[in-house]
Amino acid sequence: MNMQRLGFIALSVAAVALHAAVVVANQSAAPVGLQPASAFAAIADPAARSAAIFTEMGKVLTHPRCVNCHPRTDRPLQGDAGLVHVTPVTRGPEGKGAPGLECSTCHGPRNVAFADGKGSIPGHPLWHLAPASMAWEGKSLRQICEQLKDRKRNGNKTLAQIHEHNASDTLVGWGWNPGPGRTPVPGTQAQFGELTKAWIDSGAKCPV
Repeated sequence: MNMQRLGFIALSVAAVALHAAVVVANQSAAPVGLQPASAFAAIADPAARSAAIFTEMGKVLTHPRCVNCHPRTDRPLQGDAGLVHVTPVTRGPEGKGAPGLECSTCHGPRNVAFADGKGSIPGHPLWHLAPASMAWEGKSLRQICEQLKDRKRNGNKTLAQIHEHNASDTLVGWGWNPGPGRTPVPGTQAQFGELTKAWIDSGAKCPV
């Protein structure tokens, strides 16, 4: 094992220790729910209803579990405070880390709980950063909305594909099952998918 690898492992151990130190604060956050799409049915104007639905979706889109993987730089974020990833990793050519320091070095196919049960190392088979064109960190909800609709910045997805992504993608779904020590995104993925479809069906309008 070369010195670069040993140094990386040492930094990873330090990162785990730091995470364990702040995990209690993360667990103390009060859970937040999502309103169903039907809760917006009384808004007669379709454009206003659509914007209101997207605002509700924003509870998920602007949550640390999502924003941390949509950073504005080549470094992922971590924790509910959105701090820069402790281990000095970088995006790499495909969002999976630099050669030799890939995300999969520490992030396996599933969450791995700490021995004391008070935290975990997150994991998923497709663990990676969102493309730089999909950065959400520091953006307003309107900016995120406009970005989601722009096929030049959303991975060339149609609105129907955006719905499918939000409702069914398993990496998106990780946000509701992030492992011990992390606050999950509000509601359920099924509710998020329902809201996404209702937003699209009402005109896919963005909030002011």
